[in-house]
Amino acid sequence: MRLYSCIQCEKRFATQHYLKHHMNIHSSKYKCTECGKCFTDNKALTRHRRIHSGEKPFECTVCSRRFAQSGQLVSHRRVHSGEKPHRCPECDKSFSQYAHLTTHMRVHTGDKPYKCSLCDKSFSQSNTLQRHKRHVHSNRRPYDCRYCGKRFKRSDDLKHHVYTHTGAKPLSCRHCSDCFTHHSQLKAHLLKSHNEGTWFTYHICDKNFSANGHLTDCFTHHSQLKAHLLKSHNEGT
Repeated sequence: MRLYSCIQCEKRFATQHYLKHHMNIHSSKYKCTECGKCFTDNKALTRHRRIHSGEKPFECTVCSRRFAQSGQLVSHRRVHSGEKPHRCPECDKSFSQYAHLTTHMRVHTGDKPYKCSLCDKSFSQSNTLQRHKRHVHSNRRPYDCRYCGKRFKRSDDLKHHVYTHTGAKPLSCRHCSDCFTHHSQLKAHLLKSHNEGTWFTYHICDKNFSANGHLTDCFTHHSQLKAHLLKSHNEGT
């Protein structure tokens, strides 16, 4: 099959018509006066201009939410209908939007395209990267305690701190009436009082290990805890 190549960007097309249509990008025939971006036709340019104008001519008849493009409205309507046409080939999950399927597929592929510019960590989603930058690399602490004024980077950290003032114990044992402030306390209680699970925690540090050597919330064996105490805290010698 003969392909027709663009001499400026080397993209290839099945017909001369598609190539001619594509060349409008390079001729600046359909150019945005706001940002200089070029498009293949006037229709595409009109859609793009809505980014600058904020125009959203397509309205959902169910919830009145408005969209700049008709395709966005079509995808949105699936929220109301429950339609999920995009199926994952690896598992039984389905999604209403193709973009959500693309993001989900990274669970199976392990792909992490969003790289932190400040360290060597990578993430599968852009919002996870942004959260990482705020929590790890930023000194900004937007969450302040209304009782003492202490400030925190994360809302979860503030929530657990407030418990020290209120005495709240939101975690309840499913076997008895005891309640706890932290998950580690509940796990320790389940093991000691109800012989549930094989979890062992240590209060000196946040280092915890599982049976396969990976980091988890707690230790899975006494031997792991003893080895950790000896190596990291010089206890047991």
